[in-house]
Amino acid sequence: MASDYLWFEGIPFPSVGYRLEDLKSVKNEFVVRDEDFITLSYPKSGTNWLLEIICLIYSKGDPNWVQSVPMWERSPWIETEEAYEQLVKKEGPRIYTSHLPTQLFPKSFFNSKAKMIYLLRNPRDVLTSNFYFFRLLSGVKHPESFDQCFEWFLQGNVPYGSWFDHCQGWLQMRGKENFLTVTYEELHQDIRATVEKIIQFLGKKLGPEELDSVLKHASFKAMRDNKMSNLTLIPDTVMDHSQGQLLRKGVTGDWKHHFTVAQSEAFDKMYQEKMAGFPPGIFPWDM
Repeated sequence: MASDYLWFEGIPFPSVGYRLEDLKSVKNEFVVRDEDFITLSYPKSGTNWLLEIICLIYSKGDPNWVQSVPMWERSPWIETEEAYEQLVKKEGPRIYTSHLPTQLFPKSFFNSKAKMIYLLRNPRDVLTSNFYFFRLLSGVKHPESFDQCFEWFLQGNVPYGSWFDHCQGWLQMRGKENFLTVTYEELHQDIRATVEKIIQFLGKKLGPEELDSVLKHASFKAMRDNKMSNLTLIPDTVMDHSQGQLLRKGVTGDWKHHFTVAQSEAFDKMYQEKMAGFPPGIFPWDM
């Protein structure tokens, strides 16, 4: 599998759109500013949905920004080839995104006051979503079957490595004032209450009509219909759009239509072993 990835400190990355020199610079040289805001997640956790919400909060519900500027320009992925220089040159408060595990994230963040939201999702749904996403993405190994994707995911032989390691690393930040965890399931269960929590964390103030506009324009349908948010503008050299859409279903529990009984049991066993150190009920999918 090594030939299909770019490897950096034991973590696989897509071989298209990433460079070793950028990954090294992000970790060791990038200066996180106190006024920055960062969205952090493991891939396929609902990142684009959260980013749309964040952008709409910053614009106080005005959809013009999200409908006129591509998502990767509104909130660049810091580890990607084009984003690093773009962010270094940008003045004032910056909004950016990352899927990096803690050990590869800019060292300067951990001594800053920059705010971060860490987005979590049931790893079973993450795995299922990754199966379809791999078909679209260039520079990665495409699984021949769901069974193969399942094995790769449990082994951590997927872009950005092990979900379990990623989650364990970032959740060590729990309890810090500048760190908030949000789950994909929370957004589905009560998006209004979750968005209000995010607004409070960001120190923003939105009126009732502005909040309603945020919710309206961050809906799955609105995002799927918005070419600035559905990633259809990404070049075919990076993403093969003939294989499907990035915004596929926008649901919870789709894994139940894909896992066999044996796979479910094997996943549960590993999950219980890896996540044993966390208090019961911390994740909504465990309740």
